[in-house]
Amino acid sequence: MTKKKLVLFLIFYLVAGINICFPENSAPKKEALFWQSLKSNKVQCRLCPRKCILSPGQKGFCRGRKNIGGKLYSLTYGKPVALHADPIEKKPLYHVYPGTKSFSLATAGCNLRCKFCQNWEISQLDAEMVDVSYRLPQAIIKAAKDKNCPTIAFTYTEPTIFYEYMIDIAKEASKQKIESVMHSAGQIREKPLRKLAKHLTAANIDLKAFSQDFYSSYTQGSLETVLNSLKILDQEGVWVEITNLLIPGANDSKEDLRKLCRWVVKNLGAETPIHFSRFYPMYKLTNLSPTPLSSLKRAEKIAKEEGLHFIYIGNVPEQIGENTYCPNCEKLLIKRVGYHVLDNKIEEGRCPYCGKKIPGIWNQ
Repeated sequence: MTKKKLVLFLIFYLVAGINICFPENSAPKKEALFWQSLKSNKVQCRLCPRKCILSPGQKGFCRGRKNIGGKLYSLTYGKPVALHADPIEKKPLYHVYPGTKSFSLATAGCNLRCKFCQNWEISQLDAEMVDVSYRLPQAIIKAAKDKNCPTIAFTYTEPTIFYEYMIDIAKEASKQKIESVMHSAGQIREKPLRKLAKHLTAANIDLKAFSQDFYSSYTQGSLETVLNSLKILDQEGVWVEITNLLIPGANDSKEDLRKLCRWVVKNLGAETPIHFSRFYPMYKLTNLSPTPLSSLKRAEKIAKEEGLHFIYIGNVPEQIGENTYCPNCEKLLIKRVGYHVLDNKIEEGRCPYCGKKIPGIWNQ
């Protein structure tokens, strides 16, 4: 790590309030799930679509899994680099327990290389380069209880990278009446996703564009994989919301937005909430301008034309497009300012004015 990166790293954790420790890491190793042995002590990771083949001592593309002596190990287990009690609206999940807090965590690493990543300081870190206090799943659950959080959120970086940690936390949390949610880019294979889905209440999935060219150029990811992940989560009964970060000149064409919305209506249903989020110059795309409000409003208009019922605009100080309205009588149901809920009129999952059922998870 260069001196400049080390300084950024330290500033990030001091601001976040994370307890950093620098002695030699004595945390126990955690064998990874979803891998197979190959010849010559090589292993193949079967967690994400990359299916990295690793020689002894080699790490995967994600920098969070390593072949140690012919076995694949997770380098992220028990090593959260970010811990916060956030409004659940920040995930963003607008139809899941509005106005509550969600205890949120992440580890280092990612299986994408998004040029616009807002958390690149940690997502692009080698998991072996960080040495933070080791926390067992029980410690995370206790912290969630102490903060009065009814949910635990796996977020900030890509949760797939800390899959073993995530699923152990989710399993134990459910026993203690705490639910689990995640924000993910959806770059995960079917078998591990179905296993995880059994322990998830909700997920917000980044559908970054409706073009493989965009995924290849800007993320090194796969559009087909994320679309499949969305369908799997829906099939497994996980509540799904979608985030689409609009980047000027990259993924904001009328044609691609229309295709994206049509796919959502056809495959997930018109009542799937979609969040169009404003891009700000970040990481490797500092040469671009923030998304014009006109582009966000255009996306909202297209989504309405394609039949989507719950359309939100996020990451803008103007506070437009954050409220929830009844798709039947159009009355205001949930009033939001930023990540704060000012008023929630939904009663037993229904509009109090016309009785329309409002899809979501409303009652704890």
